[in-house]
Amino acid sequence: MSIIAFQGVKGAYSESAIYQFFGPESQTLSCRSLNEIFEVVETGQATQGILAIENALVGSMPNAYELLMEHDLRIQAEIIMPIQHTLMAASGGKVSDLKRIRSTLSSLSQCEKFISRHKLARIPAFDTASSAAELAANPEPDLGIIASKLAAKIYHLDVLEEKIEDTPFNYTRFFVLGNDDPPRVQRSKTSLIFSARHLPGALYQCLGEFAERNINLTKIESRPRRNRPWQYLFYLDFEGHWQDAVAEAALLGLLRRASFVKMLGSYPAATTPHSEVKQVDSVSQMEAI
Repeated sequence: MSIIAFQGVKGAYSESAIYQFFGPESQTLSCRSLNEIFEVVETGQATQGILAIENALVGSMPNAYELLMEHDLRIQAEIIMPIQHTLMAASGGKVSDLKRIRSTLSSLSQCEKFISRHKLARIPAFDTASSAAELAANPEPDLGIIASKLAAKIYHLDVLEEKIEDTPFNYTRFFVLGNDDPPRVQRSKTSLIFSARHLPGALYQCLGEFAERNINLTKIESRPRRNRPWQYLFYLDFEGHWQDAVAEAALLGLLRRASFVKMLGSYPAATTPHSEVKQVDSVSQMEAI
């Protein structure tokens, strides 16, 4: 059976994404850090790992991109999941009883209107699901938690309100990582890392290899190189598979113009789901397992 690693404790949004993509019967492995995800997949303790790469409102996860650079796992798929924040409390709690609310800084910021409306004091936390676990272990009647509905189910907390996020267009993109390349499909996306030479027009010429062949770039982002001050790496996504004839030609051109190129993988492109899709429908299905 496949074992999929994720960062965080049981009930994390990453675990919800696993159930959304692989099914409610999936076996998961909790990791303390993003780096541990790579380690357990590389050593065979897990068959695959899931890595949150960017959020539609907050932006990219810098540490995730740096780990993709440092390790050699392949991107096998992408998942786009709507993040629907759930307010939960200890058994018997009510919204009117709450004075404080705890979650990650990003989750708190994504629920700013709800928090302000109820005049709740914000308590930043490292992780959403671990906040739920801590409240379950040490109930506090005036404390609410923002986490996934899956976390409320796992830790037997009362769900007070669902979908308290400010905007319904709150999506997180995840990569499924493994040791092998996935089968080629017609609707693919490719991710890579490159570094341009320190010359006028170098980046323009690198990107021109794709523009000249009418290849659509879906993302480009620069990140500083850890081992070379004031030099940058560019993370690039484009539509298509690296084995497509035009993509192969563009990559050969990029190799000639760039000082460094690393392929991260070609994988099936995900479709952004409707914002009303329930990310944790698997919770009810899991009860039947």
